[in-house]
Amino acid sequence: MAEQIPVLIVGGSLVGLSASVLLGRHKVPHIVIERHQGTAIHPRAAAFHQRTLEIFRDGAIEQAVEQAAEREFVQNGAINAVESLGGRELATFYANVNAGVEELSPARRLFITQIGLEPVLRARAVELGADLRYATELVRFMQDGDGVEAIVRQRDGGPEYAIRARYMIAADGAHSPVRKALGIEMLGRGEFARCATIYFRADVRGLLRGRNLSVVYVNQPRQLAFFRFSIGGDAGFLAVFKAFDARGQRDPALERELSEAESLELVRSALGVADDFDVAIENVQYWTATAATAAAFRKDNVFLAGDSAHLMPPTGGFGGNTGVADAHNLAWKLAMVLRGEAGPALLDSYEEERRPIAEMTVEQAYRRYVERVDPSLPADDLAPNLADTAIELGAVYHGSAVFSEDDDGAITEAPERPSGRPGRRIGHVWLSGNGASVSTLDLTADGFALVAGPEAHSWMAAAAASGLDCQQVPEAVARAIGIGRDGALVLRPDGVIGWRSWGSVPDTGRVLVDVLRRLANHA
Repeated sequence: MAEQIPVLIVGGSLVGLSASVLLGRHKVPHIVIERHQGTAIHPRAAAFHQRTLEIFRDGAIEQAVEQAAEREFVQNGAINAVESLGGRELATFYANVNAGVEELSPARRLFITQIGLEPVLRARAVELGADLRYATELVRFMQDGDGVEAIVRQRDGGPEYAIRARYMIAADGAHSPVRKALGIEMLGRGEFARCATIYFRADVRGLLRGRNLSVVYVNQPRQLAFFRFSIGGDAGFLAVFKAFDARGQRDPALERELSEAESLELVRSALGVADDFDVAIENVQYWTATAATAAAFRKDNVFLAGDSAHLMPPTGGFGGNTGVADAHNLAWKLAMVLRGEAGPALLDSYEEERRPIAEMTVEQAYRRYVERVDPSLPADDLAPNLADTAIELGAVYHGSAVFSEDDDGAITEAPERPSGRPGRRIGHVWLSGNGASVSTLDLTADGFALVAGPEAHSWMAAAAASGLDCQQVPEAVARAIGIGRDGALVLRPDGVIGWRSWGSVPDTGRVLVDVLRRLANHA
């Protein structure tokens, strides 16, 4: 007899655990299976953007994540390019990753490895009731009109058993067996670099010279790479995109496993130190730089999220953040459908909304790779450059789960100038003065919520009659988020504006009921 569960998550790393926390926040029972023994043992994603921290805020873990981040890295560092760490500086992309963006969000950009982050996610998921099963792998699955039946087993040789889920989330990584089983292909530029990440121990404090450097790109005749360093300056990793020999030809070393001597030589060259500088190689991981997006994010009752849905180079740090945003978009929709508060068609909006954003983000990451790392790559068809803040905070959704207004169809907006149009994240404004702990982004609810101007009495009455969470805001806040004194907007659980009215309209009760029905995709 198969176990019964509303949602099965395949993959318990960054995106799977984020989905678990967010489903738990909506009180959706679920099981997470993860083939590894526990949380991450390699740093992997380390740059987390403001929108991701807003999502962690929604899951009530923002503070815990900040505390874990402070234990790993000095925050608010620079991102620059050098010939070597001890040598000439070539460019500064950010002098301080949070400078100039403090007013855009209640959260800040953070550097934290998945080694530090995943235990925080895991603890919160368990606190919210998640059933996490490590060292457990998916053997096969099948779908019918009522859901998914997955056959799983423990990797220590335990027997196979069945889990029956209404929906399944595939957060099983870049090589996603689930995606392959569904026959969904990856589209885009494909693979363009075989890379190695070299983890090492060395005292680099003298080379840092007191500089607070979050990411250091290395552009030199020997290699194209980037560094990150530990908070104590005694360890780090070097991600090598390309290596070259003395003649400037492509060094084939990255096409196979690096020897310890080769790893040492690459690290010392990037540091700009002599051959006798003390460096200890701890581990080397190999990976492929890819720019591609899945042709579909859903097939029937199975949804792709994270690297199973999109792959991008690490330039910009967008990959893990995009996956967490996938989970955030999907979790509330699954919750509302499973509670009977929304029609199944609401789930169609997951791909409608997330796939265009993923395609855009993949192309922006590739553009940054060409500009910061390897200008020799084809550049004739690069996407126009978008500001990092637009990519991180300015996603614009079009589809059945928003009331789109007339616009140019753009899929990003400058968060510095929020329009308040549906499909955009609500603009951040502190509600009770500078430094207050309540942001407009905190006005979300388990379902839809109404945010109204100070004279929007008819909208407030309509919301109360509909049993809708509602909040009036001062006139200055109302105008900042795109409504008038007697206007209102409907905020989705993910902080995205689903609908708005600048002012009052006749028969607000009927209008609001119709809006809610359409947003929930109820016929």
